[in-house]
Amino acid sequence: MKSIYRISVPILLLVMLGACTQDYDYDEIAQSAKEQEQVTKFDILVTRDGKVVANNGIGSTRGADVSAGSMEASMDPDIPFGLIGVDAESKKVVINNEMVYSKGGGNYEISFNSKWWKNTEAIDISAYYPHVGDVIYGNENATYTIPYDASELDAGPLVSNYVQAAVDNMDLIPLVFKHISNDIGFKICDVTPDEQLQGLMHLRKLTACNFASSGFYVDTLGLGRGEWRSQSVYRDVVIFDGDALVGVGSENEMHVGLNSLSKTIGGAHRFYAVPDVIKLGFQFVEVVYDVDEFHVGNTVYHPLKDQVAKYMIYGLLPGNKCQDGKQYTFHIGLDLTNVYKQITFSADVSDWETKIYENNDDF
Repeated sequence: MKSIYRISVPILLLVMLGACTQDYDYDEIAQSAKEQEQVTKFDILVTRDGKVVANNGIGSTRGADVSAGSMEASMDPDIPFGLIGVDAESKKVVINNEMVYSKGGGNYEISFNSKWWKNTEAIDISAYYPHVGDVIYGNENATYTIPYDASELDAGPLVSNYVQAAVDNMDLIPLVFKHISNDIGFKICDVTPDEQLQGLMHLRKLTACNFASSGFYVDTLGLGRGEWRSQSVYRDVVIFDGDALVGVGSENEMHVGLNSLSKTIGGAHRFYAVPDVIKLGFQFVEVVYDVDEFHVGNTVYHPLKDQVAKYMIYGLLPGNKCQDGKQYTFHIGLDLTNVYKQITFSADVSDWETKIYENNDDF
């Protein structure tokens, strides 16, 4: 039960026998406030797994076709990240979910009033991206819980390493971020072996169904580990909606975009999901496709419209579990040897890349 404390203050009636005035030195007050101001800047590095391999700066191009299923790690400079800080000794919160904004050119900084830390010698600092409200800090086990909904998940959540900084050395804080969600996309091709039946398939729509869209990420300060706790909120994501002729053979496999197919991952329509357990009969991909009219001998096969196939993801991934910070690219192969033959389905898993591409031809 919550106790409510009420404080009574006696009212004193004063008889003013004379007027009293006091002069304030506003310049002195302003100078004192300035001396208490602590401006902290951040050296930001975004990596695929929290390990420092190369500095790709802030806001690096998202979408390099590095290898099957991989993309560059990135942070949108228009979106602030959140900052958490606790007293290294008492574990009390001294920086409470502050928003840190980019000042342009990859420069992030924030101003504090140092009097907040007058009894603090060092601060344990951690950060997460994007900033969200209602972050919960557990003083007993030094963990903080970040609630991500679908809109925040779409920014591509990151968490930083833990840094301990002395309060008299807070001018520059290095933060290494890593991805904690899954990035999911699709590639497609026509794998029909009979040449006279190739090149007749049109993708009309592709939908990823029942993927986790929100959850709580619980991070542990100082231990460098965290875990997702799903809120059991799921969504269907329309990856493609249009009409695109499917390329023949694995050498012509294309990334699935929003309304077209692309040779490079930069043209893919990918989405973020909360890492989740793949359940039997639950997560699936729905494919809608057309088949052009074709002839085999003297037989005419009339066009097929809006053919629907559903393919379960259960059994495709090791342990039927999506791992934190991984990308999943699902490969769909359409086979017209028999118009009712099952579509083949497989998946690739890869880490985010941090490589910078200087040659635009690489995209």
